[in-house]
Amino acid sequence: MFSNNMTKFIQQIRKRRNLTQEYLASELGVSRPTYIQIERGGRDLTITEAKKLAALFGISLEELLQSRDTSMTATISKKKPKVTNENQQVRISVPQKNLEKFKEVLLYILSKVGGKPNVGETVLYKLLYFIDFDFYEKYERQLIGATYIKNHYGPTPVEFKVIVDEMMRKGEIAKVDSKYFNHSQKKYLPVREPDLTKLKDARELQHIDEVLSRLGDKNATELSEYSHEDVPWLIAKENKLLDYEAVFYRTPKTSVRNYDGQD
Repeated sequence: MFSNNMTKFIQQIRKRRNLTQEYLASELGVSRPTYIQIERGGRDLTITEAKKLAALFGISLEELLQSRDTSMTATISKKKPKVTNENQQVRISVPQKNLEKFKEVLLYILSKVGGKPNVGETVLYKLLYFIDFDFYEKYERQLIGATYIKNHYGPTPVEFKVIVDEMMRKGEIAKVDSKYFNHSQKKYLPVREPDLTKLKDARELQHIDEVLSRLGDKNATELSEYSHEDVPWLIAKENKLLDYEAVFYRTPKTSVRNYDGQD
């Protein structure tokens, strides 16, 4: 449910913009009584409605979401999956990073797409992010479990620099400075083969291949823009960690899981 701060915020900004409840209800595609329930905290917004409301108010979705209290995902009504992992254990949404696995996954990515002209450091950041967060949405467990922060260009893996520096010292990867459409680009190429025994099962490798097939030809700008539409990035504060649990509130634009029949 909305906090008092959230409902007051919606009311105040509506009045400051001189917008009527009837108008906003019409634009959101709901009845006026339903809209009144939203302002009173008796009815939650969906992601689509939140985006429309933010646009009508002339603010970003992030600004609208940040007006609420610390239970950041409680405001948005999106189908949340049942716990389906083995033994019905509770999901672990705190990043459980596996640095050795991170190295092998990075080597595998580089062996598959590292030679493509579009794949520089920024593209690698986004590929790692979607590999991690898409896997968590689909299977409710972590693949690499890296930590990602929000910056202007999209999600950035915190551990990347330390891991890459170590791998270069050991001669496992090589750094190449290049240009892509006259823009400077940092590229990394694999020197050794990845050790795929670090992956838990074939499903992890299949997932990585799927993400690379779907996103591996996109350039840095395209992937950054795509990541900016993803709820974990949208609701995070600048330079703060992205929450894995937020994948269960994704819109159809970035969601990779079929929720049909789960509610």
